[in-house]
Amino acid sequence: MQKGETLFSIAWHTGNDYRDLAKLNNIAPPYNIYPGQIINLTKQKVTSKANEALPRGQTSKIKSNQPVDPPAKQAYGKSEKNVNGGASGPPVGEFPEQVSAWIWPTSNAITNMFSAKEAGNKGLDFSGSIGQPILAAADGKVVYTGNALRGFGNLVIIKHSDAYLTAYAHNDKILVKEQQWVKSGQNIATMGKSGTDTVKLHFEVRYKGKSIDPLQFLPKRK
Repeated sequence: MQKGETLFSIAWHTGNDYRDLAKLNNIAPPYNIYPGQIINLTKQKVTSKANEALPRGQTSKIKSNQPVDPPAKQAYGKSEKNVNGGASGPPVGEFPEQVSAWIWPTSNAITNMFSAKEAGNKGLDFSGSIGQPILAAADGKVVYTGNALRGFGNLVIIKHSDAYLTAYAHNDKILVKEQQWVKSGQNIATMGKSGTDTVKLHFEVRYKGKSIDPLQFLPKRK
């Protein structure tokens, strides 16, 4: 890993759940890591004969687009138990191969479009006012809620498949918890200006950790 990265930023930029990376690399809460540490992103393979581990697989050498603050003790979910009030969601780790349908996280106007440039906007920015609802863009599981990633404010990240994540930044209030399964269109947060000076929603879609234009997936507006 590089200076300024945390386990949470590595998970975000590689399209993983930070709990999975922590378990894979035997990292205990509060998930502190250090510069130069090798973070495995996939399980090590073993030989069929001697059952010996092969050389380490893919490691994190990803350059974060922005520095990451040290993790705050209360910045992350308090429990990894079922937080759906007893409702049974899909089995843990069971995601669809493809996202069946996408919806807009808000009906508000787009104020800043996606840019593929290195320093460009990595999602869509929407105008709005404090307290307006923010909706899950597809079915999935909440894999992160918190404010440890500088520049995103109060952030919600939802995993929709093994490849796709969405992020909802600058929220005022977060209405879901980590490990909670949510439905498309469910109110997951309210709009705010945390981490910025203007009320807005910053929305990202990531495929295997790479930012892609959300307009490729969202239905056309009338």
